[in-house]
Formats: sequence, C-alpha cells, structure tokens
Amino acid sequence: MTPHLTPRAILDRLVAFPTVSRDTNLPLIDWVQDYLAGHGIACGRHWNPDRTKAALFAHVGPAVPGAVCLSGHTDVVPVEGQVWTSDPWTVTERDGRLYGRGTCDMKGFDALAIWALVEGARRGLSRPLQLALSYDEELGCTGAPPLIAAMDAALPPASAVIVGEPSMMGAVTGHKGGVGVMARLTGHPVHSSLLPQGVSAVMEAARLIQWANDTNAAIQAAPPTEMAALFDPPFTTVHVGHVHGGTAHNITAQHCDFVLEFRVVPGERVADWHDRFLARAADLSRAMAAVHPDAGVAVETIFNVPPLVPEAAGEAEAMVRALTGDNARRVVSYGTEAGHFQAAGRSTVVCGPGDIAQAHQADEWLSVAQFDEGRAFMDRLLARLA
Repeated sequence: MTPHLTPRAILDRLVAFPTVSRDTNLPLIDWVQDYLAGHGIACGRHWNPDRTKAALFAHVGPAVPGAVCLSGHTDVVPVEGQVWTSDPWTVTERDGRLYGRGTCDMKGFDALAIWALVEGARRGLSRPLQLALSYDEELGCTGAPPLIAAMDAALPPASAVIVGEPSMMGAVTGHKGGVGVMARLTGHPVHSSLLPQGVSAVMEAARLIQWANDTNAAIQAAPPTEMAALFDPPFTTVHVGHVHGGTAHNITAQHCDFVLEFRVVPGERVADWHDRFLARAADLSRAMAAVHPDAGVAVETIFNVPPLVPEAAGEAEAMVRALTGDNARRVVSYGTEAGHFQAAGRSTVVCGPGDIAQAHQADEWLSVAQFDEGRAFMDRLLARLA
C-alpha cells in the first residue's frame, strides 16, 4: 500500500532529485507518477524532443470542464559557484527555515500541489482539480506551451490556473512578458593592422549592444503608460548579460555571440520589440556583408514568454483572494508560465509560498510558516472544490 505522505515528506523527496535545467528530470517525474498511481490517480506525460525530460499532468474529480489547475515547474538552477552551508539536495530545517535548492522556487508549491491532488482524490470533489508539472521553466518557460497543448488533448479544460511561483501567498495578477535571442555574428579575420579589410564580429556586436543601450535610454525618457506605472521598473527593458567572442587582441574577431532579452510591460507587444531588434540586426548584417560576403548576423529566438495581464473580474484572482483574504494589488517584473496559461485561454493568477528574493540564491530557503500557510491554503481550496 502506498503511504500517504505529508507535504514535508513530499518536499524532501522532490528536493533530493537534482533537476537542474541542463539535466534530466525523469527520476523526479517517475517518482511523482508512481506515487500518484499508488493512490489511484492516472497521469499523462509530455516528453521533450530527445525524451530526456518530461512534463506530467493529472486530473482528479469529475471528468468535466472547469477544473482548477495547480501549475508548477520541476527544474531548478545550478548550485555550482555558490557557497552553501548545507547539502543543497537535502532539505535542512533550522531557525524556522527549510533550506535546499528549489524549496522556494518552486518545489515547495509542487509538494503542496501533489499532496492536494491526493487529498482531493481521497476526500472527493464536486469540481475537478488538476496538476501540471513542467520542465525547462528556468530556460525561458519553454516547456509550458507543449505541456498545455498535451493537457488540452487529454483532459477536460481547466477554467482557473494557480501558478505557484513564490509570492508570499499573495495574489500576483500581472507580470512582464519576455523574449530572448541569441545573436551570432560572423566576421572576416585579418591582422588588426589591416582593420578596414576585415570585419570584427566583436566590434559589430558592440553596435547591437549599443542599440540596446540607446533603446533603454529612449524608453526611460518617455512617460510610462498607466499599466507600465504599476511595475518596478515602470518600463520595458533590454539587457545583454553574456558575450563571447574573439581570438586574439591583434586579429579581427571571426565570431561573437551574445544573448539579448526584452522584459516587456503588458500593453506592449513582445513581438514588436523582437521585430525591432531583428530589423536592426538585418541592417547591420547587410553592412557587414558589404565588406566581406561571408560576414553577417544570424539571430535565433531562444525563449518567448507572454505577459500576464491583470484580468477584469478574473475567476482565478477572485478565488485566490477569497481563499487568502488578500486584497493587495501586486505585479512583478519577472516572467512565469502564467503568461502561457492565460494566452491559452485560462484565467490565471500567481500565488505560492516563499519570497522570490530567495530564488536562485545560495542557501535557498522557504520559511516553515510560509509552507504551513501554503498547506492551509490547499485545505481551503479542497473544501471549496468539495
């Protein structure tokens, strides 16, 4: 007989799986599926293209539309280069905190959601409850769209989604969208004394990076829209965080790669900002090719996250506010999978235990009080669905 685990026992199991985004999450998914099957809950999976990762989804209660879906991700960020005072893959409790990679972001919520699903099956529900566990959220929420499509094909559609990113159990009703691109520049190498005969991929990349600086300056000089004013910072941002290129100080660089991202306020189209960069890159590519035909710019889109737009009379927001008593207005500048669920037609809100300030940090932690508050929230949700 499969034991009925507490949320804390489930959290201990989940954290023990080192599901860093670059690695597989299959041992965790296998464990969750076996645990749910032991309680009579059937699961579906969506596999990534090389079948090294999978998303998992499940449904309890009547097989009718209108479920509440609890959405979380299974991947975590690396621990390399961080100084931890305890094993990051073991939940360690001290001073009222649960330390471990992913306790806050976001295996704490995942554990509560898995517990709630089993409890819902045991208690009986008049309105269905669903679970959605994705992969590759930390790589730009790229695992969410195929997971949502797989759920659409296999399950009655949910009408409200609670994405459990850490929000101190408050209702977050809006977040910025985002798009990330990898720009790969190819130059023409010559000795630096013959600079005009060559094309430096590094120096040409600097033109695109300066475009990002100039774009930020123009954005910040303009008055924010009413929607943008809700955010901190109250505008769209363009950022380059990684650049790699060049061979030697006296050779024009043949290659240079960098990643550029936009964080876009709701009310502005992510695609418009993406297209502006593509147009600037195309102009530069033509200028580089005019010096040497092999030179140019290639751009690959690596993630695209829709914004979460505050909903007028949104079902998910109303439910979370009723369950928490929270009436504060909250929006955040980071992105989540909530944007994808909303874009797919679900009323969506972000609400989960923990403080986002702890996410991705050494000695990541979730307070016991927040974890307990999350369990109380799930109890109230189950009572509502029953």
